[in-house]
Amino acid sequence: LVELFINLYVYTYKLIKMENLKPLVDDLNARIFAGDILGAFEMYYADDVVMQDNNFPVRTGKEECRKFEQDFVSKLTAFRGAQLHNVLISDGIVINEWEFDYTHSEWGDRKYKQVSVQRWKDGKIVEEKFYYNN
Repeated sequence: LVELFINLYVYTYKLIKMENLKPLVDDLNARIFAGDILGAFEMYYADDVVMQDNNFPVRTGKEECRKFEQDFVSKLTAFRGAQLHNVLISDGIVINEWEFDYTHSEWGDRKYKQVSVQRWKDGKIVEEKFYYNN
């Protein structure tokens, strides 16, 4: 009986934690859809965030990550759309499956699917890794 109570408590705690995260994730993704990538970054990324694209070098800290995001956004010459196919939220981890279509001044026309794995803590993303074909 004690084990059942403990399992129920843990399940309830995780469910509450997940439900508290859902509105934040929904707002973050809505901001991305609206083209407010930098605003979303400022609001939802922790000061000590760690980010990485595939196996490229890790970016550490909000300042370094901000510069990368600002550089990316400044070189978008056309944005034809984004689709969010799936979102999975579980115990502080969020997985998003995106499809993007844009033109970048250095990379040319890009249309690809991307999966991002985010680790959240206290309402902020503390780690994010992106997986996509180069």
